[in-house]
Amino acid sequence: MFDYNTSSRENHQNMQHPMLRKLGLIGGLSWHSTLEYYVHLNQTINDHFSNNTNPPLVLVNLNQYYMHQLQQSDHWDLIAKMLIEACDQLYKAGASAAMFCANTPHKVYHDVQADSMIPILHIGDAIGFGIKKKGLRKVGLIGTIFTMEEPFIEKILKEKYDIDMIVPDKKEDRKKLHRIIQKELSLGIFKPETKKYILDQIAILEAMGAEGIILGCTEFPLIVGQNDLKIPVFNTTLLHAQMGADFILGINF
Repeated sequence: MFDYNTSSRENHQNMQHPMLRKLGLIGGLSWHSTLEYYVHLNQTINDHFSNNTNPPLVLVNLNQYYMHQLQQSDHWDLIAKMLIEACDQLYKAGASAAMFCANTPHKVYHDVQADSMIPILHIGDAIGFGIKKKGLRKVGLIGTIFTMEEPFIEKILKEKYDIDMIVPDKKEDRKKLHRIIQKELSLGIFKPETKKYILDQIAILEAMGAEGIILGCTEFPLIVGQNDLKIPVFNTTLLHAQMGADFILGINF
């Protein structure tokens, strides 16, 4: 539970744009999913005020190609440095908090937060809160190989929300999902056979006991959604963006 010492939603009904908290977005990871963040944040604030009041946002757009190169060469220290510099830009632009508009950068969340002048809204909390509201205890996750194989999402779900997370058990499947993200979805390439493969992987996770599925890469919701599945789908893009909208409005999360 986050407490930003703010009042409830009702107290914000008559607030104008200057009174909203400015949120910083670290995007370009990919720009396709960053666009989804932007759309959801604006639409949520519009809906809140029932008019065209838009949120105060600042965007730092990173070079995804370069970041992928750093990931492949295991230079996570340089990735953290990029994100710290982006947070500094957002702070200087007046942002009160920042968001990584992707799951994988949260691998270095703690390193970045330690050197950031503003809080960074963790996507794991947005996911955990969303799953907890559904009352689920075991979920499957598909994402980049880093998100699937390393504990930076799994740990926060278990320790803070008592949720167990499973991933595809075959290494070759995890590698293929990672390749799909980097070589197709992040480039705006959406193939029917790719969608079928993703749905097949989700079916395997369901057979392993998953009560819901985390689309643990912000590109996956671009090709798979709730209409494709019977079990609950947790769209990390929308969950994280909603967390950002709540922050802008000063609503406790």
